[in-house]
Amino acid sequence: MNLTDLLAQASQRLDAAQLAYGHGTQNANDEAAWLVLWQLGLPLDSDLQAMASRAVSSDEQAAVLALIQRRIDTREPAAYLTGEAWLQGVPFTVDRRTIVPRSFIAELLADGSIDPWLSEDTRDVLDLCTGNGSLAVLAAMAYPDVRVTGADISADALAVARLNVERHGLQARIELVESDGLARCAGPWDLILCNPPYVNARSMAALPPEYRAEPALALDGNTAGSHDGMDFIRALLSDAPRCLKPGGVLVLEIGNEREHFETTFPQLEAVWLDTSAGDDQVLLLTSESLLALPTAQAPAP
Repeated sequence: MNLTDLLAQASQRLDAAQLAYGHGTQNANDEAAWLVLWQLGLPLDSDLQAMASRAVSSDEQAAVLALIQRRIDTREPAAYLTGEAWLQGVPFTVDRRTIVPRSFIAELLADGSIDPWLSEDTRDVLDLCTGNGSLAVLAAMAYPDVRVTGADISADALAVARLNVERHGLQARIELVESDGLARCAGPWDLILCNPPYVNARSMAALPPEYRAEPALALDGNTAGSHDGMDFIRALLSDAPRCLKPGGVLVLEIGNEREHFETTFPQLEAVWLDTSAGDDQVLLLTSESLLALPTAQAPAP
Protein backbone atom coordinates (compact mmCIF):
# COMPACT_ATOMS: atom_id res chain seq x y z
CA MET A 1 0.00 0.00 0.00
CA ASN A 2 1.19 3.52 -0.74
CA LEU A 3 0.22 6.86 0.78
CA THR A 4 -2.44 7.57 -1.85
CA ASP A 5 -4.15 4.25 -1.16
CA LEU A 6 -4.09 4.86 2.58
CA LEU A 7 -5.50 8.38 2.24
CA ALA A 8 -8.32 7.09 0.05
CA GLN A 9 -9.15 4.32 2.52
CA ALA A 10 -9.14 6.71 5.48
CA SER A 11 -11.28 9.26 3.65
CA GLN A 12 -13.83 6.61 2.63
CA ARG A 13 -14.18 5.40 6.22
CA LEU A 14 -14.65 8.91 7.57
CA ASP A 15 -17.13 9.81 4.85
CA ALA A 16 -19.19 6.68 5.45
CA ALA A 17 -19.42 7.48 9.16
CA GLN A 18 -21.20 10.81 8.41
CA LEU A 19 -19.17 12.80 10.89
CA ALA A 20 -19.36 16.53 11.54
CA TYR A 21 -16.43 18.79 10.68
CA GLY A 22 -15.49 22.41 11.28
CA HIS A 23 -12.61 22.07 13.74
CA GLY A 24 -9.86 22.80 11.28
CA THR A 25 -11.21 20.84 8.32
CA GLN A 26 -14.46 20.96 6.36
CA ASN A 27 -14.71 17.49 4.83
CA ALA A 28 -13.61 13.88 5.09
CA ASN A 29 -10.75 14.25 2.58
CA ASP A 30 -9.05 17.04 4.51
CA GLU A 31 -9.63 15.31 7.84
CA ALA A 32 -8.14 12.10 6.50
CA ALA A 33 -5.06 13.96 5.26
CA TRP A 34 -4.60 15.59 8.67
CA LEU A 35 -4.89 12.36 10.64
CA VAL A 36 -2.83 10.26 8.23
CA LEU A 37 0.05 12.75 8.07
CA TRP A 38 0.00 13.28 11.82
CA GLN A 39 0.04 9.55 12.60
CA LEU A 40 2.89 8.99 10.14
CA GLY A 41 4.89 11.83 11.67
CA LEU A 42 4.89 13.81 8.42
CA PRO A 43 4.52 17.61 8.15
CA LEU A 44 0.90 18.64 7.81
CA ASP A 45 1.84 20.84 4.85
CA SER A 46 3.41 17.94 2.98
CA ASP A 47 2.98 17.84 -0.81
CA LEU A 48 0.66 14.85 -1.10
CA GLN A 49 1.10 14.57 -4.85
CA ALA A 50 4.86 14.43 -4.53
CA MET A 51 4.55 11.77 -1.83
CA ALA A 52 1.77 9.78 -3.52
CA SER A 53 3.90 6.69 -4.10
CA ARG A 54 5.45 6.63 -0.61
CA ALA A 55 5.23 3.08 0.68
CA VAL A 56 3.24 2.47 3.85
CA SER A 57 4.16 -0.47 6.07
CA SER A 58 1.56 -2.76 7.56
CA ASP A 59 2.29 -1.35 11.02
CA GLU A 60 1.82 2.22 9.77
CA GLN A 61 -1.42 1.25 8.05
CA ALA A 62 -2.73 -0.37 11.22
CA ALA A 63 -1.84 2.67 13.34
CA VAL A 64 -3.50 5.08 10.92
CA LEU A 65 -6.68 3.06 10.60
CA ALA A 66 -6.86 2.68 14.39
CA LEU A 67 -6.73 6.48 14.70
CA ILE A 68 -9.40 6.86 12.02
CA GLN A 69 -11.61 4.38 13.87
CA ARG A 70 -11.06 6.26 17.12
CA ARG A 71 -12.23 9.45 15.41
CA ILE A 72 -15.37 7.60 14.25
CA ASP A 73 -16.08 5.88 17.56
CA THR A 74 -15.53 8.88 19.84
CA ARG A 75 -16.98 11.58 17.54
CA GLU A 76 -14.41 13.94 19.09
CA PRO A 77 -12.69 16.65 17.05
CA ALA A 78 -9.49 15.40 15.44
CA ALA A 79 -7.51 18.04 17.37
CA TYR A 80 -8.38 16.32 20.64
CA LEU A 81 -6.95 13.08 19.26
CA THR A 82 -3.71 14.68 18.03
CA GLY A 83 -3.34 17.24 20.85
CA GLU A 84 -2.63 19.96 18.34
CA ALA A 85 -4.46 22.46 16.15
CA TRP A 86 -3.21 25.02 13.64
CA LEU A 87 -4.42 28.57 13.17
CA GLN A 88 -2.93 30.80 10.46
CA GLY A 89 -0.12 28.31 10.07
CA VAL A 90 0.81 28.47 13.76
CA PRO A 91 0.62 25.27 15.86
CA PHE A 92 -1.19 25.27 19.20
CA THR A 93 -1.54 22.71 21.94
CA VAL A 94 -5.17 21.80 22.57
CA ASP A 95 -7.10 19.31 24.67
CA ARG A 96 -10.59 18.83 26.08
CA ARG A 97 -10.16 21.71 28.54
CA THR A 98 -10.65 24.24 25.71
CA ILE A 99 -12.54 24.52 22.46
CA VAL A 100 -10.56 23.84 19.30
CA PRO A 101 -9.23 27.22 18.05
CA ARG A 102 -10.90 28.34 14.82
CA SER A 103 -11.66 32.04 15.25
CA PHE A 104 -11.96 34.18 12.13
CA ILE A 105 -10.33 36.96 14.13
CA ALA A 106 -7.06 35.13 13.44
CA GLU A 107 -7.45 35.97 9.75
CA LEU A 108 -7.96 39.64 10.54
CA LEU A 109 -4.81 39.75 12.67
CA ALA A 110 -2.83 38.10 9.90
CA ASP A 111 -4.05 40.22 7.00
CA GLY A 112 -4.01 43.57 8.82
CA SER A 113 -7.75 44.22 8.55
CA ILE A 114 -7.86 45.68 12.08
CA ASP A 115 -4.80 47.90 11.58
CA PRO A 116 -6.65 50.99 10.21
CA TRP A 117 -8.34 51.39 13.62
CA LEU A 118 -5.06 51.16 15.52
CA SER A 119 -2.20 53.65 15.82
CA GLU A 120 1.49 53.78 16.58
CA ASP A 121 0.48 54.33 20.21
CA THR A 122 -1.45 51.04 20.45
CA ARG A 123 0.12 49.18 23.36
CA ASP A 124 -2.48 47.32 25.44
CA VAL A 125 -4.40 44.42 23.92
CA LEU A 126 -6.87 42.11 25.65
CA ASP A 127 -7.90 38.72 24.31
CA LEU A 128 -11.09 38.06 26.25
CA CYS A 129 -12.33 34.44 26.35
CA THR A 130 -8.84 33.43 25.33
CA GLY A 131 -9.41 29.67 25.58
CA ASN A 132 -6.14 28.00 24.63
CA GLY A 133 -4.52 31.40 24.10
CA SER A 134 -4.26 31.22 20.32
CA LEU A 135 -5.53 34.74 19.58
CA ALA A 136 -3.35 36.20 22.33
CA VAL A 137 -0.32 34.53 20.76
CA LEU A 138 -1.25 35.63 17.24
CA ALA A 139 -1.84 39.21 18.44
CA ALA A 140 1.58 39.29 20.09
CA MET A 141 3.11 37.99 16.86
CA ALA A 142 1.23 40.51 14.70
CA TYR A 143 2.05 43.51 16.91
CA PRO A 144 5.58 43.17 18.34
CA ASP A 145 5.31 46.39 20.37
CA VAL A 146 2.14 45.57 22.32
CA ARG A 147 1.45 43.99 25.68
CA VAL A 148 -1.21 41.26 25.53
CA THR A 149 -3.45 39.93 28.28
CA GLY A 150 -5.37 36.71 27.76
CA ALA A 151 -8.38 36.34 30.04
CA ASP A 152 -10.83 33.50 30.59
CA ILE A 153 -13.27 32.41 33.26
CA SER A 154 -11.92 28.85 33.05
CA ALA A 155 -8.80 28.00 35.03
CA ASP A 156 -8.52 24.81 32.98
CA ALA A 157 -8.49 26.76 29.72
CA LEU A 158 -5.85 29.12 31.10
CA ALA A 159 -3.63 26.15 31.95
CA VAL A 160 -3.68 25.20 28.26
CA ALA A 161 -3.14 28.83 27.24
CA ARG A 162 -0.05 28.90 29.44
CA LEU A 163 1.34 25.93 27.52
CA ASN A 164 0.93 27.84 24.27
CA VAL A 165 2.41 31.06 25.58
CA GLU A 166 5.46 29.09 26.69
CA ARG A 167 5.51 27.07 23.47
CA HIS A 168 5.97 30.27 21.49
CA GLY A 169 8.31 31.95 23.97
CA LEU A 170 5.97 34.87 24.72
CA GLN A 171 5.94 34.77 28.53
CA ALA A 172 7.43 38.27 28.71
CA ARG A 173 4.68 39.82 26.62
CA ILE A 174 1.52 37.84 27.42
CA GLU A 175 -0.12 37.83 30.84
CA LEU A 176 -2.92 35.38 31.62
CA VAL A 177 -5.76 36.35 33.96
CA GLU A 178 -8.73 34.41 35.31
CA SER A 179 -11.71 36.70 34.88
CA ASP A 180 -15.48 36.53 34.46
CA GLY A 181 -15.87 38.83 31.48
CA LEU A 182 -14.17 42.15 32.15
CA ALA A 183 -14.45 41.86 35.95
CA ARG A 184 -10.65 41.62 36.43
CA CYS A 185 -9.68 43.29 33.17
CA ALA A 186 -10.35 46.96 33.78
CA GLY A 187 -7.66 48.07 31.36
CA PRO A 188 -7.89 50.54 29.83
CA TRP A 189 -7.33 48.78 26.51
CA ASP A 190 -6.48 49.99 23.03
CA LEU A 191 -7.87 46.80 21.52
CA ILE A 192 -10.13 44.07 22.87
CA LEU A 193 -10.43 40.85 20.89
CA CYS A 194 -13.26 38.55 21.88
CA ASN A 195 -14.60 35.27 20.54
CA PRO A 196 -17.22 34.72 23.27
CA PRO A 197 -19.90 32.11 23.92
CA TYR A 198 -22.69 33.15 21.54
CA VAL A 199 -24.56 30.01 20.41
CA ASN A 200 -28.32 30.38 20.81
CA ALA A 201 -30.42 27.82 22.67
CA ARG A 202 -31.90 26.16 19.58
CA SER A 203 -28.48 25.75 17.99
CA MET A 204 -26.99 24.41 21.24
CA ALA A 205 -29.68 21.71 21.33
CA ALA A 206 -28.84 20.70 17.75
CA LEU A 207 -25.04 20.57 18.05
CA PRO A 208 -23.45 17.36 16.72
CA PRO A 209 -21.31 15.24 19.05
CA GLU A 210 -18.05 16.83 17.84
CA TYR A 211 -19.18 20.19 19.21
CA ARG A 212 -20.72 18.70 22.33
CA ALA A 213 -17.28 17.27 23.12
CA GLU A 214 -16.07 20.84 23.65
CA PRO A 215 -16.63 22.76 26.92
CA ALA A 216 -20.19 24.11 26.80
CA LEU A 217 -19.03 27.12 28.81
CA ALA A 218 -17.17 28.37 25.74
CA LEU A 219 -20.15 27.95 23.39
CA ASP A 220 -23.44 28.47 25.24
CA GLY A 221 -24.48 32.12 25.17
CA ASN A 222 -27.68 31.59 27.16
CA THR A 223 -26.35 31.44 30.71
CA ALA A 224 -28.44 34.34 32.04
CA GLY A 225 -31.77 32.85 31.05
CA SER A 226 -32.33 34.08 27.50
CA HIS A 227 -32.44 31.96 24.37
CA ASP A 228 -30.76 34.17 21.78
CA GLY A 229 -27.11 33.51 22.72
CA MET A 230 -26.45 37.15 23.57
CA ASP A 231 -26.15 37.00 27.37
CA PHE A 232 -22.36 37.30 27.57
CA ILE A 233 -22.35 39.94 24.84
CA ARG A 234 -24.95 42.07 26.63
CA ALA A 235 -22.71 42.21 29.70
CA LEU A 236 -19.59 42.78 27.60
CA LEU A 237 -21.00 45.72 25.67
CA SER A 238 -22.30 47.25 28.89
CA ASP A 239 -18.88 47.05 30.55
CA ALA A 240 -16.61 47.70 27.57
CA PRO A 241 -16.92 51.52 27.31
CA ARG A 242 -15.22 52.11 30.65
CA CYS A 243 -12.50 49.57 29.82
CA LEU A 244 -11.48 51.03 26.45
CA LYS A 245 -9.18 53.98 25.93
CA PRO A 246 -10.53 56.87 23.85
CA GLY A 247 -10.22 55.68 20.28
CA GLY A 248 -10.04 52.04 21.41
CA VAL A 249 -11.88 49.28 19.57
CA LEU A 250 -13.57 45.99 20.32
CA VAL A 251 -13.38 43.22 17.71
CA LEU A 252 -16.14 40.69 18.37
CA GLU A 253 -16.87 37.36 16.72
CA ILE A 254 -20.50 36.20 16.69
CA GLY A 255 -20.48 33.33 14.19
CA ASN A 256 -23.87 32.86 12.59
CA GLU A 257 -25.73 35.00 15.13
CA ARG A 258 -25.85 38.32 13.26
CA GLU A 259 -29.64 38.34 13.24
CA HIS A 260 -29.82 37.94 17.01
CA PHE A 261 -27.06 40.48 17.50
CA GLU A 262 -28.77 43.15 15.42
CA THR A 263 -32.11 42.44 17.08
CA THR A 264 -30.51 42.92 20.49
CA PHE A 265 -28.53 46.03 19.52
CA PRO A 266 -30.57 47.71 16.74
CA GLN A 267 -29.06 51.16 17.29
CA LEU A 268 -25.44 50.09 17.47
CA GLU A 269 -23.10 51.35 14.75
CA ALA A 270 -20.97 48.33 13.89
CA VAL A 271 -18.36 47.79 11.19
CA TRP A 272 -18.67 44.28 9.74
CA LEU A 273 -15.29 42.88 8.68
CA ASP A 274 -14.69 40.58 5.71
CA THR A 275 -13.51 37.06 6.51
CA SER A 276 -13.22 33.86 4.50
CA ALA A 277 -16.73 33.02 5.72
CA GLY A 278 -18.25 36.34 4.64
CA ASP A 279 -18.92 39.69 6.29
CA ASP A 280 -21.38 38.57 8.96
CA GLN A 281 -19.06 36.70 11.36
CA VAL A 282 -16.92 39.41 12.96
CA LEU A 283 -17.68 43.05 13.77
CA LEU A 284 -15.71 46.00 15.05
CA LEU A 285 -17.04 48.52 17.57
CA THR A 286 -15.36 51.79 18.43
CA SER A 287 -15.32 53.23 21.94
CA GLU A 288 -17.46 56.10 20.64
CA SER A 289 -20.15 53.77 19.29
CA LEU A 290 -20.22 51.83 22.55
CA LEU A 291 -20.58 55.00 24.62
CA ALA A 292 -23.63 55.93 22.54
CA LEU A 293 -25.25 52.52 22.99
CA PRO A 294 -28.46 52.36 25.06
CA THR A 295 -28.61 49.54 27.59
CA ALA A 296 -29.64 46.34 25.82
CA GLN A 297 -32.65 44.55 27.24
CA ALA A 298 -32.90 40.77 27.47
CA PRO A 299 -35.72 39.29 25.37
CA ALA A 300 -38.80 37.91 27.03
CA PRO A 301 -38.48 34.18 27.82
